[in-house]
Amino acid sequence: MLKHIAPLLLLTIFATHAIAEEPIATELKALSAQKWVWMADKDVEKLEILFHDKAKFVHMSGSWKKDRELEIIKSGSIWYKNANVHDIAVELFGDTAIVWNRITLVAVVRGKEVSNEFTVTEVYQRQEDDWKMLDLTFSSVRDSHAIEH
Repeated sequence: MLKHIAPLLLLTIFATHAIAEEPIATELKALSAQKWVWMADKDVEKLEILFHDKAKFVHMSGSWKKDRELEIIKSGSIWYKNANVHDIAVELFGDTAIVWNRITLVAVVRGKEVSNEFTVTEVYQRQEDDWKMLDLTFSSVRDSHAIEH
């Protein structure tokens, strides 16, 4: 009888763990969506709180740290005008989370409007009661690209 109970116990543990992760995944999806709004609105005060002091940002034209990303957003040298999110996935690893967004980004770069397909990888870490973004990486992809869930 024990051999029949053990698999059910394991299934219950895994199901309970998955149910417990769902509110956190929902919270991170909402935070990621809000981040796109803050970027479009050039709300560097809110982004400064969200971005970890040692955060890294990887773009098509280079990589840089938090201060430069905030200056780029504030100055409008890159204006994240609209991020149309087609798909989003979240994976949790303890206090660290990875959020993948498949987006069409309309941006104004050095005064010229451009549209690009990206998968954006965001790495977050829970610090006390807040999530801090550690990394934001844009990967150029085809519009047929899909995030594997």
